[in-house]
Amino acid sequence: MKRNNAEVTFENLKRIHAERQDAIRARLGEFASIRESGSDARLWEEMVFCFFTGGCSARMGINSIEAVRPLLLSGSQPELAAALVGKHRYPNARSRYVVESRAFLKADCGLRLRERLESFDCPTERRDWLAREKGIKGLGYKEASHYLRNIGYRGYAILDKHVLRCMLELGVIDEDKPPSTRSRYLATEKLLFDMARRIGIDPDELDLVLWSLKTGVILK
Repeated sequence: MKRNNAEVTFENLKRIHAERQDAIRARLGEFASIRESGSDARLWEEMVFCFFTGGCSARMGINSIEAVRPLLLSGSQPELAAALVGKHRYPNARSRYVVESRAFLKADCGLRLRERLESFDCPTERRDWLAREKGIKGLGYKEASHYLRNIGYRGYAILDKHVLRCMLELGVIDEDKPPSTRSRYLATEKLLFDMARRIGIDPDELDLVLWSLKTGVILK
């Protein structure tokens, strides 16, 4: 993956946002189309993608989801694990995430994810459910935010290592250690959104600007 060596400054953020604005908005539009499609199978696939990216790369998540796509709705744990060998660093653990979360969601909402997610009037409660529900494996606050963004919800920051590193270099935070609690996540997220407002960039677009600044690409 090609890295971007641009210095992390507020002026560079504005410049890169202007340069990549069309691509960033197109990507956010693609995310919104997933939610608008109404396909629960597609929403489930995106959740599994986020199971795969936690602690790993987005590219590993993409390769993994392609390997298990035919097994997502009914594949067994051994079948999923076998398909993930050579694609994911943790084939056994992540295949268990899929099977256990699928069983919980079938019992909880019949795997009708769109209906379940839209039952929340409060955006914070929607993410809290994903991050704190013990029946859903592998989604902390970062990956719950990642999932919601990837299916078209707005207003959630994905505080991964790239974004945190940029925030540190900009002097917005004192350390780039990932927030380990809900309160710390929300506090850091607020700092990011406050920064976005100060420099006049939409918060959802800024998240992708920061990620692409460090990675050189606009991915998932």
